[in-house]
Amino acid sequence: MELVTNPKVENVFAKYPDFVRPKMLYLRQLVIETAEEIEGLTKLEETLKWGEPSYITKKGSTLRMDWKEKTANQYAMYFQCTSRLVPTFKLVFNHQFYFEGNRAIIFPLDQKIPEAELKECIKACLTYHKVKNMMTLGI
Repeated sequence: MELVTNPKVENVFAKYPDFVRPKMLYLRQLVIETAEEIEGLTKLEETLKWGEPSYITKKGSTLRMDWKEKTANQYAMYFQCTSRLVPTFKLVFNHQFYFEGNRAIIFPLDQKIPEAELKECIKACLTYHKVKNMMTLGI
């Protein structure tokens, strides 16, 4: 799989405070690992959308991630709010994650991320246009 990275993304990760940077880099690594595991996925684009690290594939929905100073005790992965992604994640993984409306999975700074479950969410997002008609998006 080819990873195409906008050099400005690295600057965003570098500017995160020391206490959150490793957590944001961990989310980034999970996205890249998951993309590498998806059969037929040949290219992942890492770019900035609204100043936030974002991941795009040809048959997927945009996935963004960020930490915000106004909610300093958490960080998040953001999804297209008009998609079925977060409502499906709520249905399947209701007790493993915290959610913000239909747009985000929220991670408290002191929470251990359920990695296998999050990778399922990432996979559904990166392949959304292939799985959007499946009842639970292939999860």
